[in-house]
Amino acid sequence: MTKVATFTKLSIVMPVYNESRTIVSAIERVLAVDYPCPVELVVVDDGSRDRTPELLAAYTEHGLRLIRHSRNLGKGAAVRTGVAEVTGTHLIILDADLEYSPADIPAMLRPVLEGRTDHVFGTRVFGMNTRFQSFRFAMGGRLLTLAANVLYDSCLTDMHSCLKLVPVEQFRSMTLAENGFGLDTELTARLLRVGVRPYEIPVSYDGRSFEQGKKISWRDGVRCLSILAKVRTTPAQELCARPNTGRATPPNGASVGAWRVSAPVARDAPPPAIEGNDTSDPAVAL
Repeated sequence: MTKVATFTKLSIVMPVYNESRTIVSAIERVLAVDYPCPVELVVVDDGSRDRTPELLAAYTEHGLRLIRHSRNLGKGAAVRTGVAEVTGTHLIILDADLEYSPADIPAMLRPVLEGRTDHVFGTRVFGMNTRFQSFRFAMGGRLLTLAANVLYDSCLTDMHSCLKLVPVEQFRSMTLAENGFGLDTELTARLLRVGVRPYEIPVSYDGRSFEQGKKISWRDGVRCLSILAKVRTTPAQELCARPNTGRATPPNGASVGAWRVSAPVARDAPPPAIEGNDTSDPAVAL
């Protein structure tokens, strides 16, 4: 039987808060990658008070859609704001702290483009293309992943990897409520609760220290356990997540090839069929 090709467009959502030291490199890394499908980059500035807004403004004409919170609301809130505005079929969350490399994204897209899965997690393999700043941090992540596997009868390698590729429609169907770092745990728990078992792809990881600006603490670990337990005891029908989602129809002339981040398009516009679309979209202040 011949497999019917489906159209995929990736939306990269990047929440940022006071990342002036790394934001330029983070954006340049995303723009430098050749992707196997159309891609858009949506950056949500979560009320930064350093030079981050100024540095981001320079990229609005080069394939970046910028949304601003007037005050800091938390990473989870920034992600939800970004996802509400994307135009892709699938999304991936990418932090601006340079811990993860967008060069790993094409490999994560491959199983989706081949029709094998709609959910791909980038997993950090301890001792392989990774650098953890502390044993406690690395083991803490492993213990929390173990807790998730026990609670949901899953077999994840790395629950707290930032790189999670999921369908946009499914993300929007969930009543996600976490405003902080807990959104990552809430998203994973809800997916596992309704039966999703993500395909895992090894990715590189260069963890930064607290001195370099890392914001997660042991309190986030405690919060993670609380979220895992809460979602586990919630009836699946109340989670509003659908494991199987539809795909968008490809525009006329769409073909397989190398894509770069294209200039922003309006939310209700069809996906661009070629690179170099120069439609501009002003920054949105919330």
